Amino acid sequence: MLGYTTIGVNDMDRAVKFYDALLAEVGAKQLMGMDRIKFYGSSPEGAMLALCIPYNEETQSPGNGNMVAIPGGSREGVNKLYAKARELGATDEGEPGERMPVFYGAYVRDLDGNKLCFFDMKTG
Repeated sequence: MLGYTTIGVNDMDRAVKFYDALLAEVGAKQLMGMDRIKFYGSSPEGAMLALCIPYNEETQSPGNGNMVAIPGGSREGVNKLYAKARELGATDEGEPGERMPVFYGAYVRDLDGNKLCFFDMKTG
């Protein structure tokens, strides 16, 4: 259902360093890109996350209510992603913890203020 999600960045080199290191934790890597946009994922056939310099060349700003959720695979994976993001300079938006009986999550803002959620969901 999801092809890719795009988030804006102001400094592509800085963003690439952050996301190269962070997304390697879940087996993702940069799959393709040009100067102003880079696509990350584990396969071009799967869902991807794209970083881009805004097309209108204005300053990037994070959207109110927008968030990218990245599966951690387990509670330990969520904790690891959260710790890695913080190590890379992300700011805390909610430490790892159980949010409801089936959802364990952690929240950060990347270097450009985009909100990320790392989660583990067990239903059924």
